[in-house]
Amino acid sequence: MSWYSTLIKSSVGKKAVMALSGLFLCAYLVIHLIGNLMLFAGPEIFNSYVEALSSVKPLVRAIEVILAGLFLTHILLSVKLTRDNSTSSSIKYDTNKAGENSGFFSRNMGLSGSILFIFLVTHLSTIWTQFQTQHEAGNFYSIIVGKTVGLGNPYITTLYCIAMVLLGFHLRHGFQSAFQSFGIRYNKYSGLIEGIAVFFWLIIPAGFLSIALYFGIIGAG
Repeated sequence: MSWYSTLIKSSVGKKAVMALSGLFLCAYLVIHLIGNLMLFAGPEIFNSYVEALSSVKPLVRAIEVILAGLFLTHILLSVKLTRDNSTSSSIKYDTNKAGENSGFFSRNMGLSGSILFIFLVTHLSTIWTQFQTQHEAGNFYSIIVGKTVGLGNPYITTLYCIAMVLLGFHLRHGFQSAFQSFGIRYNKYSGLIEGIAVFFWLIIPAGFLSIALYFGIIGAG
């Protein structure tokens, strides 16, 4: 693993690994959204979906360990790069240039990332934990839409909505920055990359947001 140690010690290497971990997390969001959209099909189908995942629990656990590693890598490198940039005279992260892309969210990726982290911890300590402790009951749908830790709780729904809006802005800047880190943002593939980026920063967060709005507001009405 000496090559990895060498890579991670350089600024370019940190950015590349951070970008790669972010792209893998984006891929997971697609899978997670597909599963969550099954809520619209009703309790029976959603509960059956979760039960199907339970039948391959070792695989699910392995994926969770990988995801935890990706999240930790992404967060730690983000903190490290922010600290490095704040103590040097270099321009902050690739796209944070004085004359370009100087919007609020591009300058405050750490802030949006921190709020998303709070949401993730809340999500894991509520819904995910309930899925594990109440597994035998098999009524996973009720946990999601319920008033205890689910979208029937206005505080949970509000945090969920805020997190999804921030996720969109975070992905918009982060997805573009990832390809800049690989040096291919502005080559002949830039049009394709822009199109894929829209899918991730707009369509994916909008899909999650639709779930929160329907089951937290419309569905509760």
